[in-house]
Amino acid sequence: MAEPLPEKSSRFPPQIPYIIGNEACERFSFYGMRNILTVFLIDYLLVNANPDTAAREAMAKSHFHLFMSGVYFFPLFGGYLADRFLGKYRVILWLSLLYCVGHACLALFENSPTGFYTGLFLIALGSGGIKPCVSAMVGDQFTEENKHLVKKVFAIFYWTINFGSFFASLFIPLALKRLGPAVAFGIPGVLMFLATVIYWFGRRHYVIVPPTGHNPHSFLRILFAALGNRRERPAGGDWLSGARKAHPEEAIEGVRAVFRINLLLMPTVPFFWMLFDQKASTWVVQARGMDQQIGSFTFQPSQMQFVNPALVMILIPVLAGIIYPAFQKTRWELTPLRRMPLGLIIGAFSYIIAGYYQVLIEGGTKLNIAWQILPYIVLTLAEILVSTTGLEFAYTQAPREMKGVVQSLWLVNTTLANIAVAIASSLNIFQGSGQFFFYSGLAFLAGVGMALMARKYKVRDYYQQSGPIPVGEHAAPGLTAKGA
Repeated sequence: MAEPLPEKSSRFPPQIPYIIGNEACERFSFYGMRNILTVFLIDYLLVNANPDTAAREAMAKSHFHLFMSGVYFFPLFGGYLADRFLGKYRVILWLSLLYCVGHACLALFENSPTGFYTGLFLIALGSGGIKPCVSAMVGDQFTEENKHLVKKVFAIFYWTINFGSFFASLFIPLALKRLGPAVAFGIPGVLMFLATVIYWFGRRHYVIVPPTGHNPHSFLRILFAALGNRRERPAGGDWLSGARKAHPEEAIEGVRAVFRINLLLMPTVPFFWMLFDQKASTWVVQARGMDQQIGSFTFQPSQMQFVNPALVMILIPVLAGIIYPAFQKTRWELTPLRRMPLGLIIGAFSYIIAGYYQVLIEGGTKLNIAWQILPYIVLTLAEILVSTTGLEFAYTQAPREMKGVVQSLWLVNTTLANIAVAIASSLNIFQGSGQFFFYSGLAFLAGVGMALMARKYKVRDYYQQSGPIPVGEHAAPGLTAKGA
């Protein structure tokens, strides 16, 4: 006799508020310190190191993007530790403590480059290390009885991220202006400590999925086996076929999927992140040369970043509920392989607008800071088309055993982008309006190139089979591939 289906629950697990509360405070802390970092470097820390304003701005941008490259590199470290050895709970807790120490360094060493940069390193390690673990920790808390609530809780989770970013962008730049760096960096530190305490309070409620331990068919093991046996590959087989002696064909096909996805994404997507992350550096520098008075309120240059999270919370429902379904009824559906190139080109257009503003500023026109809202709108639309679509695309195109690898490589795209901008800023190759048009041109070419490559890409969606999904070291692949 078949077992009865589990009864659906309409209530969130009791541990979910702890994770959501932790995320809201952590995102406030991160975006609060990040959004004032460029201005702090220019006006405080680097003043004695370089008296020339233009050179100091270039140096500040370089340091900012080097920090951001670390934030998106360390997820490889945190995800590996969580999956293989320590589990998500311990990695999040221990790295959160390092994260708090990093914030303390920023507040205490506002006049010491060594102490301040040590703090930035610890924040990059903590923030990046917990990044791949927190969202996965949310999913781990659900079972067959309440899995229908997963989509709803992730919507709340995503809104929480933007909620924290919105208020941090509004208030922390004001704290820097009126209360000074120690307080401005101290407030995010307090929020990060509160985030850690909230997370720790939920320790008796969490569902803990144990680490998988040793994986004999990992991505790197298959790569090394293929390279070591490349002369022994079967006739007609590709270079990965040399790994068949030590690894099953299903695992090798997973590695092929990783290469298929990243041959499309890695030559193109980093050019979007070159644009996007400069809203906290190049766009802030531009805002410093604008009239910052809007009515009776004086905006700080860093504050304009509040426009991005506010628009994300508005535009995602509009696109998902109205625009995408409308295109679906036409002959030109906005598939992921159309959204991403379109997003790159739209992102390029945002920099053309900002570059035009810079031309006017260099010509002596005093533009009001409110004019930045337009390129922010365009860039945010591009973000939704590229970022949220790309995450979904990378996830669905990878077999389950390679989904973690693909998600990590997706974050590496941002690392590569920020390293490139850091190097370009350090060398001070482009100045003024030229830098806006340079990055716009790169993104436009990347969008066109991605559109051409996408025409030859064969979509293969990997879905979980119905029924409960096993976890742990002995979990079966449990996937079916569907060609399209």
